Amino acid sequence: MTNFIPIFPLAIVVYPGEELNLHIFEPRYKQLITDCALNRKPFGIPTVLNNAVAETGTLVQLIEITEQYESGEMDIKTKGLEIFRILEIVKPLPDKLYSSAIVTYPENEIDGNSIFMGKLLLALRQLHSLIKVEKKFKKTDEALISYDVAHHVGLSLQGEYELLQLMKEKQRQEYLKQHISKILPVISDIESLKDRIQLNGHFKNLSGFDL
Repeated sequence: MTNFIPIFPLAIVVYPGEELNLHIFEPRYKQLITDCALNRKPFGIPTVLNNAVAETGTLVQLIEITEQYESGEMDIKTKGLEIFRILEIVKPLPDKLYSSAIVTYPENEIDGNSIFMGKLLLALRQLHSLIKVEKKFKKTDEALISYDVAHHVGLSLQGEYELLQLMKEKQRQEYLKQHISKILPVISDIESLKDRIQLNGHFKNLSGFDL
C-alpha cells in the first residue's frame, strides 16, 4: 500500500509505539501540525542522517497539542504508529510550507522470541548497573519488545536507524544483543580503570606474596 503524507524530517529515530514530545517553532512545521490537528491525520518523521533525509521513517499520530504560545509555537505529544519507506519526496505544494512524501509500508514482524528477550533484558540491566543508570519501563518484561528498549542500550543515531530498517523482531533482538555484547567488556574495563585510579594515593591493605 502507498500513501501520501506530510513529513517532518528530524535527526532522530522514532519507533512504533514510542511516545515523543516535541516543541514546534519553525513556520512550516507549525503549519504542518495545525493541518494535522484540523484533519486528524498522522505525519511522517523520516530520519535525517549525514545532512540528508533517509529513506526510512515512522508514521506518528498527533495525540495532543499541550501548549500553544502567542508566537504560534507549540508543544505537542505524538506516538509512533508504523514504519514507512519513502518512494518520492514531494516539494511543498503552492499553499503549503512543508514537504510531503509518497510512502509505502513494509510488512513488519513484531512477534519475537520471549526467552531471547529475557536474556537481552538481563544483559541490558547488567549494562545499566555498570554505568549506574536505573531505567524502569512502562510495560512488564513479558510485554517488552525491541522497540521499547532500543533507545536505552547506547546505540548511535546510525545504529538506531539500522535497527529501524530491520523488519523482523528476531533480527532486532539479535542486533541489540550483539551491540550489548560488544560494549559490556568495554564498560567493565572502564569501571575497573576508575577503581584503580581512585586507589592511587591511598593506603592499601594488601597481603604480601608468599615466595
